[in-house]
Amino acid sequence: ARGVLSKKTMSGKQIGENLDAPNLYSVLTAMSTVILIPLMLAMEGTGFFGAFSKVVESGEYTKKSLSTLLALSGATYYAYNEVAFQALGRVNPVTHAVGNTIKRVVIIVASVIAFKTPMSTGSIIGSSIAIAGTLMYSLAMNGAKK
Repeated sequence: ARGVLSKKTMSGKQIGENLDAPNLYSVLTAMSTVILIPLMLAMEGTGFFGAFSKVVESGEYTKKSLSTLLALSGATYYAYNEVAFQALGRVNPVTHAVGNTIKRVVIIVASVIAFKTPMSTGSIIGSSIAIAGTLMYSLAMNGAKK
C-alpha cells in the first residue's frame, strides 16, 4: 500500500528538489517510524523489552548478538522494500502484482525444501488456491484502477 500510494505521489509533479523515488521511500519510512513507535508503545507497552530480556536470560543470545540480529533483520527488510519500491516505479502495476505472486510461490517452495516440511495434498491445494486468489485479486484491483 505504501508503494502504490508513493507511486501516486510521484505522478510527474515536482514535489521537492531532491525527492526522487528512493528519497521519497526513505522519507515515508522515517515518517512511519516516528508515527508508529509511540503507537506501538501505547498498545503493547514495554512488552518488547521484557521479551528481549527473557531471550537474553535464556542464554541463547547476548544483548549484543540479539541487537545485531534485530538490526540486520530491519536493514534487510528495508532493503527488500526499497528494491520492491524501485521496481514498482519501473514496471506496470500488473507486472509487479504478478511478480509478487511468483515471489510467494518461490518462498513457499524454498521454505518446504529448506525446512524439509512435508506438504500434504490438502496443503498443496490450499496454497495453490491462496496464491491464485491473491493473483486474481491483484489483477482485478489493477484492472479496476484503469
